[in-house]
Amino acid sequence: EVQLVESGGGLVQPGGSLKLSCAASGFPFKTAIMTWLRQAPGKEVEWIATQRPTGEHTINTRYAESMKGRFTISRDNNRNTLYLDMNNLRTDDTGVYFCARGFFGAADTVRGQGTQVTVSS
Repeated sequence: EVQLVESGGGLVQPGGSLKLSCAASGFPFKTAIMTWLRQAPGKEVEWIATQRPTGEHTINTRYAESMKGRFTISRDNNRNTLYLDMNNLRTDDTGVYFCARGFFGAADTVRGQGTQVTVSS
């Protein structure tokens, strides 16, 4: 059974940083396409970034244009964990952040329960 458990969310002031983690199990993480998503209050789910392994030691990484430069997706295959480093956070970054196995919007994508990020002074 695919399991994804996000952690690391919380309350942070504007301009601050957070690092989210996603512990994965139940599937071969090293070769899995992994994605971060978020959902702001009252809004649709938004794609943040995706990593797609393309070889033994290569990964294709893509970001939503609005996330480039502030957010960084990474993974530790030894720990079966996906990360999202978020810097210079803004109030409109507030929302529930999810990790998912698969591409955003794909029929077979599975996501976790999410972790709440609140950016407020």
